Amino acid sequence: MSDVLTKPAPEAPPARTRKLPGPRIYVWAAGAVLLLVLPFYLERFWLQAGLFAMAAAIGAIGLNLLTGATGQLSMGHAFFLAVGAYGYCVFAGDGDGELTGLGLPTWLALVLAVGLAGVAGGVFSPIAGRLRGAYLGIATLALIFIGQHVLFNAHDLTGGFNGRDVPPLSLFGITFDDSELLVAAVPFGASEKLWYLGLVLLAAGGLFARGVLRGRPGRAMNAIRDHQIAAGVMGVPVARYRAAVFVLSSMYAGLAGVLLAMIFQRTVPEYFGMVISLEYLAMIVIGGLGSVSGAVVGAVFVSLLPQILTRYSDSLPLVSEAGTGGVSPGEAAKYLYGAALVAVVLFLPGGLVRLAARRSSATPEEPSGTEGNDR
Repeated sequence: MSDVLTKPAPEAPPARTRKLPGPRIYVWAAGAVLLLVLPFYLERFWLQAGLFAMAAAIGAIGLNLLTGATGQLSMGHAFFLAVGAYGYCVFAGDGDGELTGLGLPTWLALVLAVGLAGVAGGVFSPIAGRLRGAYLGIATLALIFIGQHVLFNAHDLTGGFNGRDVPPLSLFGITFDDSELLVAAVPFGASEKLWYLGLVLLAAGGLFARGVLRGRPGRAMNAIRDHQIAAGVMGVPVARYRAAVFVLSSMYAGLAGVLLAMIFQRTVPEYFGMVISLEYLAMIVIGGLGSVSGAVVGAVFVSLLPQILTRYSDSLPLVSEAGTGGVSPGEAAKYLYGAALVAVVLFLPGGLVRLAARRSSATPEEPSGTEGNDR
C-alpha cells in the first residue's frame, strides 16, 4: 500500500507546439499575388511572353513525365501540340467557306481537343510501351514527318500552308478575344484574359503531375526509368505504365497546343516542326529531369530568352536583326541555351531547379530514393 502511495504520478504528455509555416509558404504566396496583379501593369509584349512561357511549361511538364520520370525519349512532342491546336480549330470552327468546322461550344472544343491528343497518343502507345531509348525517339520522330505532311496537305482541316484562324474561347460569359473588358478601370484585352486562363491551366496541370509523381504511379515510373527488369520483377506492369504515361504526356501537349493556338490566334504548320520538339527536350534538361518545377523553370528560360534578346537587340553586342551583320536574336538564343544544355549536363545534372534546392536548408518533401521527382 505504501508503495502505491509513494509512486510518483505519471508525467503529463508534452503539449503540442503549433508548427509555424516556413518561409517557402510566404514565397509561394507572394509569387501567386504577383502573378495575379501583373496584367494590371505589364504591357502587351510581356504578357504575350508570359503566356508563351505558360504554354511551354504545360507541354514541358507532360514531356518530363515521359522522359524525366519514366525514361522514355520522345521526339514527337510537336505532333501532339499540333493535334491539340488544330483539333480545337476544327471542333470550334464554324465551317464557313473551304474549311471544316463542327461549330461546337469552345469550352467543349478545348476538352475534345485535349482528348483527341490523348487518343492520338493512345494509338501510338502500343509502340511506346515496347520501345525504349533511341528506338522510341526514332519512332516518335516519324510522327513529326507524318504530321507535317498532313498539316500542309489536308487543306479542308488545316488550311494548308497559310493555316487557319483560331476561334476565341468563351467561358462563363467571358470571350477571350480583344473585345475590351474593364476590370478595376483597366481595359482587359485577349492577352490579359488569357493570362488568367493560362495560370489556371498551368496550376492544375502542375498539381496533377506533382500528385502523380509523389504517389504510387510516380514510384513505379521511377523504377521503370532506373531499372526496367527490376521493376518488372517487383510486379510493375512496365509496358502498361509506359503506354499510359505516353497518353498522359500527349494530353499535356494537346492542352499546350490549344493554349498556343489561342495566343497566336492563327495556326500555321511551320511552327509544329522538329525545332520545337528539340526545344522541349532542352527545357526539361535545363530545368531538371523528372521535376515539375524543373519543367516550369526550363520552359521559362528557353521560351523567354529569344523574346528578351529580340526586345533588347539594339542594346546587346553582336545581337541584331537578321541581315544587318550581327547574330539574329533567334540564333543567339539557340547558342545560349545550347551552351546552357552543355553546362547543365556537365556541372549540374539535376538542372537549374537543383540550385535552389541546394541553397535551401528545408527538409526534402519526399523520402530519399525518389530524386527524379519534384522536390
